[in-house]
Amino acid sequence: MKYKNPVLPGFYPDPSICLVGSDFYLVTSSFEYFPGVPIFRSNDMVHWEQIGHVLDRENQLPLSGAQCFSGIYAPTIRYNDGIFYVTTTNTSGMGNFIVTSKAPSGPWSEPIPVAQEGIDPSILFAPDGNVYYTTSSGGALQSVIDIKNGRLLSEPKVIWKGTGGKYPEAPHLYFINEWYYLMLAEGGTGYEHMVTVARSKGPWGPFEPCPRNPILSHRSVPGNIRCTGHADLVNAGDKWFAVFLGVRTFGYDDTHILGRETFLSPVEWNPDGFPVIGDNGTVSEYMESRLEPVPVAETPGRDDFNGEKLPLYWNYLRNPDNSLYSLGERPGFLRIKGSKDSLYDIAPTAWLGRRQCHHKARVMTRIEFTPAAENEEAGLCVRKNEGHHYEIFVTMRNDKPSVVVRQSMAGLRVETSCEPLPDALQDGCVLAVDADVDNYRFSYGKSEDALKPLGQGITRYLSSEVAGGFTGVYFAMYATGNGKPCRNPADFDWFTYNGI
Repeated sequence: MKYKNPVLPGFYPDPSICLVGSDFYLVTSSFEYFPGVPIFRSNDMVHWEQIGHVLDRENQLPLSGAQCFSGIYAPTIRYNDGIFYVTTTNTSGMGNFIVTSKAPSGPWSEPIPVAQEGIDPSILFAPDGNVYYTTSSGGALQSVIDIKNGRLLSEPKVIWKGTGGKYPEAPHLYFINEWYYLMLAEGGTGYEHMVTVARSKGPWGPFEPCPRNPILSHRSVPGNIRCTGHADLVNAGDKWFAVFLGVRTFGYDDTHILGRETFLSPVEWNPDGFPVIGDNGTVSEYMESRLEPVPVAETPGRDDFNGEKLPLYWNYLRNPDNSLYSLGERPGFLRIKGSKDSLYDIAPTAWLGRRQCHHKARVMTRIEFTPAAENEEAGLCVRKNEGHHYEIFVTMRNDKPSVVVRQSMAGLRVETSCEPLPDALQDGCVLAVDADVDNYRFSYGKSEDALKPLGQGITRYLSSEVAGGFTGVYFAMYATGNGKPCRNPADFDWFTYNGI
């Protein structure tokens, strides 16, 4: 079966995978977004269905003050003796911890802290009966822990520093064919990213590096797949695979906006005893999976807000103030009540978004909102981070309900377009964003088929190369009073996302 990379498009970085029976389970990092650590299930590693979030309670995932460089870093998922384990790092507080569950869809336990420094933690249930806990701190830092309470049973020790690349991170220790294999990401999670591996007869080394390192890298490979690294291995019987992150660039200057995405590659074992990922360390958009396809239902493109709860693809920005959101207060609508917190504040802004997963996409929503003052606004946000975003929104200008397009870039805020809302649109209007590799184009109107253009913004201004950060772009509905609570709520009738 031919499949297309990435297998999880959009902002799904730092993947980790395990196999239980015939089901594969995969988790990714989530940074400042809530709920955290999305978890997926698949039978072929190509078609994935989200089944929940590992961290869906505020006491599991405190994100107060979390910015685009912080929050939840790379998780690892493992299974042992009937229990699923996920370990990760909350860089906004709590540090490294473990949560457990008997069912991958949850509920997951309260966090079990692990007092080991570093990030990108991983767990190995070894045949010697020990549980090895490995983090990134000056190399692969490792200890033996009590898996029930997270207590360190040995002093952490750096067991391998990699091959000399900067930022050796994402360590995974495996026991395969009587050898302990240690895999690292080196070079930083950018254009120098790579995966290296070494092995030893014991879990503490000394580790013998693979003579072909790096075993995965697109550092000097033509094409738009870049930054490949941060891999995890899985054994599907007699077939091996790796999941890893990468980005898809566009334009003459190779920028990317979708974030770091999840890629998949077959793995072979060389006679020298080391793994070979893809085509001697490179991968393609289309590859051969060697597993029978098992399709799953596609993620819906439209939400009419008729359910009792939101679908799993929605995220809040940091921990939400639940009093600002309602699905039942006005049946068939998502009601968002704008608080004093703005899109620029590191706060629980009234904001609900889903990932941009395609370079070409159309997003629309129908909004009913009566602003009472010029500080009040509600609409659609295209967000890279708190400093870089575009909005099309309804507000008051010159004592008239108006629709505005604004660009926010590194502290510079410019309203590029503003028009009074016609009387026929003041009881509700459709706001739209059309994305391609060059621009985000904004429009509004009475219906989906009657839209008027209202300005545009350059796509690359929301790229990681310009805006920084480790995340991808989100499309979101929001409301804010920019310093004061809004006097009226914003009611969203529906939301559509169509990727091309």
